[in-house]
Amino acid sequence: MTVRVSRKAKFCYSCGDVIESAAVVCPRCGVVQPAVTAEAQSERRILPAFLLCFFLGVFGAHRFYAGKIGTGVLELLTAGGLGIWWLVDMIMILTGSFRDSEGRKISAWT
Repeated sequence: MTVRVSRKAKFCYSCGDVIESAAVVCPRCGVVQPAVTAEAQSERRILPAFLLCFFLGVFGAHRFYAGKIGTGVLELLTAGGLGIWWLVDMIMILTGSFRDSEGRKISAWT
């Protein structure tokens, strides 16, 4: 049996029940959850973001891909911030420091 877990859920450290990702204590078993030390990574990938930025960057396609709709529209209307946003985003994507709309790094290539 496969259980699908949303991005806003996690498994309890003790009992394995599905709980909210921000939960400090499991509501089922009452065990305090350990703090997450590793930074969460985005489900999105660098390669598609890079290709979208390279070919359609002045239209903000990579920002729409990352879920940043507001800045995607701004980049679309300003032709990539007159090329400045496009260049900065290209560098950020290639260095692995570009983030999605939830603040998670887009760091996996494929």
